[in-house]
Amino acid sequence: MRGRGGVRGAARFGRWLSARGWCAAVVAVGVAGMPLVTAAHAPAAVRYRVTRTIYVGGEPYGVAVDPASRTVYVTNRADNTVSVIDAATGTVTRTIPVGVGPMGVAVDPAARTVYVTNTGGDTVSVIDAGTGTVTGTIPVGHFSDAVAADPATRTVYVTNNSDDTVSVIDAATSTVTRTIPVGSHPAGVAVDPATRTVYVANEGDNTVSVISAATGTVTRTIPVGVFPYGVAVDPATRTVYVSSYGSSTVSAIDEATGTVNGAVSVGTEPYGVAVDPAARTVYASSYVDGIVSVIDGATTTVTATIRVDANSSQLGVAVDPGTHTAYVANLGAGTVSVISRCRT
Repeated sequence: MRGRGGVRGAARFGRWLSARGWCAAVVAVGVAGMPLVTAAHAPAAVRYRVTRTIYVGGEPYGVAVDPASRTVYVTNRADNTVSVIDAATGTVTRTIPVGVGPMGVAVDPAARTVYVTNTGGDTVSVIDAGTGTVTGTIPVGHFSDAVAADPATRTVYVTNNSDDTVSVIDAATSTVTRTIPVGSHPAGVAVDPATRTVYVANEGDNTVSVISAATGTVTRTIPVGVFPYGVAVDPATRTVYVSSYGSSTVSAIDEATGTVNGAVSVGTEPYGVAVDPAARTVYASSYVDGIVSVIDGATTTVTATIRVDANSSQLGVAVDPGTHTAYVANLGAGTVSVISRCRT
């Protein structure tokens, strides 16, 4: 599944309804008679709407949010750039050149630093969020895929998909301090700063490696669905969510026991997964269906299905917990869809 792309389709435009992430009406834009947004099975008090569609670069892949500055960062794999979006206005304020084939992106809000994996060059670009400039380039393993930052310890974790390893970067010195063997073809990575635990989805052997950040060793290997890719942590409930594109499921792992408490069927070939902790809501993007599935974290059930872009594949997804707003990358359309959680 590495390097997948070249998806058909033209972008469709949706309009912004509220800067606070609450919307007052259904977006009426359609695609060939199909509604741009559909919601199903959601509780009566909550609906989800695509309230804006933002044009970025070629083949947008990864998405990350800085809630403090209300800034969204999007990697554009075909353009070798990162688009910087002002979430308040929904406009691209900067386009930053990085390395070849950027995919993963992570933000350290405290240090105002952004990290981008460049799959074509086996490097990580370090971006100063204040100036929008690349301040350093760090060599890592082969086919550097996903990235996660732990702001508390100023540590960055990078999956090296072709090496079956994770590179550990000291952000203060911009050097790799450890290389940790994990499972086969590691893809997504996420950190729980409270427990200093790192979770890595291994798409080659259908497992999640659990790493102790303190010792740099794998303490558990947890079987999940087929071809796991995305990983996200809900630190409030100590639950880890893993999207598996081969089985079209999202698994919920109990951090304390290391067991899968349940798996829910979502859209076809889910890739990205993101958590809104305050709302106990999980978003899973679909590579095939043009949708985002919304999961109730309390029940591990799908409560809504959001039509994003039927002509494009959805990859990275990220949430601004302050506004309960989700951002999803539409690979073939060159856009980012903004999903708002609506009170009706």
